[in-house]
Amino acid sequence: MNFTVLTLFPEFIEQGLNTSILGRAIEKGLLTADVINIRNFSADKNGRVDDYTYGGGAGMLMQPQPVFDAYKEARSRILSKRFPEGNPAGDESATSGSHNNNKIRCIYVTPQGEPFTQKKALELSGEDDLIVLCGHYEGIDERVLEEVVTDRISIGDYVLTGGELPALVIIDAVARLVPGVLGNETSADIESFYGDLLEYPQYTRPEVWNGKRVPEEVLTGDPKKTNAWRLEKQIELTKKVRPDLFEKYLLRQSTLEKLLKDKRNNIQMIEALRRGTGDIICTDPLVIYLECDKLALVGLGDSISVGELLGIIPGSARSIVCSAGLAEVLCRDERIEKSCDVHNYVYTEKVHRRVVNKDIRRLGMEYAGYIGEKYALGGPEYGRERLGAGVVYGIFVEGEIAGFIGTHGEGSIGMLYVDEKYRHRGLAADLESFMFNRDLEAGRTPYGQIILGNEASTALQEKIGVYGGDKVLSWLNIKNA
Repeated sequence: MNFTVLTLFPEFIEQGLNTSILGRAIEKGLLTADVINIRNFSADKNGRVDDYTYGGGAGMLMQPQPVFDAYKEARSRILSKRFPEGNPAGDESATSGSHNNNKIRCIYVTPQGEPFTQKKALELSGEDDLIVLCGHYEGIDERVLEEVVTDRISIGDYVLTGGELPALVIIDAVARLVPGVLGNETSADIESFYGDLLEYPQYTRPEVWNGKRVPEEVLTGDPKKTNAWRLEKQIELTKKVRPDLFEKYLLRQSTLEKLLKDKRNNIQMIEALRRGTGDIICTDPLVIYLECDKLALVGLGDSISVGELLGIIPGSARSIVCSAGLAEVLCRDERIEKSCDVHNYVYTEKVHRRVVNKDIRRLGMEYAGYIGEKYALGGPEYGRERLGAGVVYGIFVEGEIAGFIGTHGEGSIGMLYVDEKYRHRGLAADLESFMFNRDLEAGRTPYGQIILGNEASTALQEKIGVYGGDKVLSWLNIKNA
């Protein structure tokens, strides 16, 4: 993942990025950072980039042209890396929405922005590139912000002297979610704010310090007792310190109880709540929205008109997953079109599966062409997105890639493909088993969705003990979303 920071104080950013975990991740090539000095684009011989505000007011305001030119330079550098042989889509506009292949999110850190949360960090971690714009003085001319900024983000209800500290906060929170940065890929999943509970207290040696002992519950060596104690402490702490989060937790738990009565058919909603990727935005009908995927999951009491449902779902939504019956009603509206019908398949065992061919590796961007050629759903850009998220794995035979599998944004396992000359060797089962084991290690329930009529994939699931729901679910696209 690449971060490009536009700032008047590059040394501030560089010092922050070149230390500790971020510095090591950059050394390993897991992250790259490019810092651009906005002052270098000033037309003033003294490098001035600010002026008085129209209409009066205290302080100075950053001028639009230096910021715009710095942004164009950042965008040019990013696109030259994406397309080293020339940009095939062209670049008629400097704004981030010109072409899908050219989409680059530009974050402006400002007290007037949306609050920065762990979910926002998770969403941003799926990007290949992020531009972060740091303001100073009284801010930046609104005209250039309207031209280049895609996200306005605030790290809190207070004012700082500049945008550099907030920029580093955002970069740190996002970077640590990039696969490999923390070293332990599951550690980010058990920290504060996942599942709407704050993190439990933790202890290390010595067992007794200043007369205080480590709680017996974490010394027993019994994972069940330890986990039960940790959950109890999470609930106590959250209820005391963050009652707003605790209310969300109670709603999440009561909803899970209802969904678990039909686990196989509701697994996509269950895992969205368990993994903390989805928010309950309506309870009747139940609508869970995954901001990072612009996806609405609809179920439990789904008798609703098209207008009412679209009024509930955020305008940013691109897709809906719902029952086939509701889909039939929704598709009568010209704004909705069906993508496909699927069945859920769930691995309900708690034991790890045996993997025969153990040469399975996470794939990098160098395999984007291969993935794009072999996996058609979503187009080449979707394959790049999943590779960038670090959730696509390849299986190799004698050093040659033979197939791959991945995790979709909402959490389902899919993208399964094995080259024809390697089929009937059990490689597909090995790939699925590998992914099941990864989910189990992270405390997740492995599941996937199979398009109706895909008999080969259905037969594979039954062969390896993965069982399907009996209800048909429909994926719908919201046109022009």
